[in-house]
Amino acid sequence: MKTQSQQLQKDLQSGKSIALIDVRTPVEYEEMHIAGARLMPLDKLDPQAVRSASAGSDACVLICRSGKRAEQAHQKLHAAGCENLVILDGGVMAWEAAGLPLERTERKVLPLMRQVQLIIGLLALTGSILALTVHKNFALLPAFLGAGLTMAGSTGWCGLAILLSKMPWNKVQCAGGNVKSCSI
Repeated sequence: MKTQSQQLQKDLQSGKSIALIDVRTPVEYEEMHIAGARLMPLDKLDPQAVRSASAGSDACVLICRSGKRAEQAHQKLHAAGCENLVILDGGVMAWEAAGLPLERTERKVLPLMRQVQLIIGLLALTGSILALTVHKNFALLPAFLGAGLTMAGSTGWCGLAILLSKMPWNKVQCAGGNVKSCSI
């Protein structure tokens, strides 16, 4: 039985008109992406640009890392009247797991979610150690981080991830690249 990724690859190879819209961050896109996918980050997603990019296509496939952001993009675009939208189940991770080709670059930056995990882990550890050794009020730091993680998990919105995505090491230079949209 073919996966959705394998069927999409077959449709693309057969010449079927399919618009691929990648809603991840520019750094994630640069690290690896499906050939022919246009970058339109979720935080800057413009329904008119999607309509223009998918004009004349049989389908518009929304792609992210695992499917969560593509679902958010689908909701936003559907509410704006965009049609023929399809979410790539499992995103580029499922595409890669199916053994399908991805375009990659040599630039290596920790993925955004790993950066978030690293910072939260270090701050929680530091707050806990300080609460045990310096003053009990430092226990508020891990409690604050736990509340933030709870909110991020329940809403899909992570303030720390948004902040980190704006850091210089998470920026992509667009000159001469294949990136169609970027943050400078």
